[in-house]
This record gives sequence, C-alpha cells and structure tokens, in this order.
Amino acid sequence: MTTLTDTELQQIERANATGLQPVVFVHGLWLLSSSWDAWRALFEENGFTTIAPGWPDDPASVDEARKDPDVFAHKMVKQVTEHYLEAIDGLTLTPAVVGHSFGGLIAQKIAGEGASEATVAIDPAPFQGVLPLPASSLKSSAPVLANPLNFGRAVSLTLEQFTFGWANALDADEAEELWKTYHVAASGVPLFQAATANFNPFTQTKVDSKNPERGPLLLIAGAADNTVPPAMVEAAYKIQSKNPGTTEYLEIPDRGHSLTIDHGWREVADEVLVFLTKQTGND
Repeated sequence: MTTLTDTELQQIERANATGLQPVVFVHGLWLLSSSWDAWRALFEENGFTTIAPGWPDDPASVDEARKDPDVFAHKMVKQVTEHYLEAIDGLTLTPAVVGHSFGGLIAQKIAGEGASEATVAIDPAPFQGVLPLPASSLKSSAPVLANPLNFGRAVSLTLEQFTFGWANALDADEAEELWKTYHVAASGVPLFQAATANFNPFTQTKVDSKNPERGPLLLIAGAADNTVPPAMVEAAYKIQSKNPGTTEYLEIPDRGHSLTIDHGWREVADEVLVFLTKQTGND
C-alpha cells in the first residue's frame, strides 16, 4: 500500500509526462513542502520538472497544520526517507534531489542509496560521523532536546526561538513574517536521533558516503546559521569528499537557516540551479 497522497501521485504523474529531468525537493523540520513553491517555479522555468512530497501524513497547508499540530509527532528519519524513496521509485527518470536542514540529511541518505542523479544538501542536519557540535546549534535545538518527553511529541517554536535558530540574520519584521507564514510544529524524534547518532550503532542518521553510485553532491552552508553552523557542514563535506564522485562545498555569506525561504532565497537557488544544470547535463 502506498504512503503517497493523491497530490504526490499527481505530481509524479505530471513530472513523468513532461519527459524532463526531475528535481525532488525535500523539506526539513518546522516547514511544509509548500516552502519550496518559489524554487519549483524557478526550476520549471529553467527546463526541469519538479516534485515536492511532504513528510508522511503532513497536513496540506500551514493553516491545517496549526489546527492539529500533534499530527507531526513520532515521524522518524527512516520513515521519512522511505517515503521519498517511494516517490522517487515512481519517477521514470532518476531525479536530482535538493534538501534543506533535515531534508538535507535525507537527501544525502537518498544519494547514498544511489537513487539520485545529483544532490544538493543545504544547511544539512548532521549524519553519523559528523562530530562538531557548536554552542549555537545546542541552543537552537534546546526547545526540543531540553525535555526528553519531546521525543514523542510535536514541538512548536516561539517567535524568539525561531528568530535565534532560523532568522538571526534577518531584521525583526522579516523574522516575524517568516514565522507567521511558514512555521509549523515538528516531530521531536529526528533531533534526538541526530543528537545520539555518534553513540548509537543502529542510528537512522547513517549515510552511505562511500557508495560509488552516490553521484555529484553539493553541500551549502549559511555562514551565519545558528542551527547548522558551517563547521558542521564542513565536517560533512570532509567525509563526503572521500567519495569518488564530485563533491563541492559552498558557503553563503551572512545567511542563516532561513536561507531557502527568506528574501535572499533566489541567491541560493541560482547556485543550486547552476550546479544541477551542469551535473545533470540539462542545458
């Protein structure tokens, strides 16, 4: 039985009908797939076709999500990864994959399965083996990790918490606007999975960075990101760069964790577009 929604199945059918190179967008915690709408429009204007599945059982809209935040509880990294792999399996062509935050971790897991033509991980959550844990990252994850009971809960961020973790590089008005427009509750489980990854041999945050079928990979860091600071992305790059495939690292100056949805999203999207156009031969 499929876990995909009718909307997701329709996206896949539409993508296949175009015959174009598909790009799969993977969102992370505290967002819905609609956070990729501007990106999808840009990529489709430039010769790609796109899909943006949600996480399993995600509500259809931010308004619905806020009416029933508990629906986000208990979602785990393996379950979410398998959901995206099911979507990819429905595509006629092997897609490129773009993920942000925990979506960036999942994108790398997909690449490690050999299921991606080329991959971009933006401010990706750490996989097993990524050791740096900057103080700002600990503070940004504290709203979840400070209470062990949050493992089984859906957790929302206050405006103050969102501003520190996501919008610290923005003015107060834009920070509040993003919080009101995009923020939804998130499962506490993935943060606990990432926090314990280097102590748990069975962690779901393992990434097969050695698979020769991984394909080209671009890792992007926001220089001002408090949630996933550059040191964490650089550590992931050092591990991934041992793969025989192309591995690149890019740091975007003065950008925080909101870099995919804030006023400067186009700067990041253009970098991703150039990389994927080159790596997929979609000229």
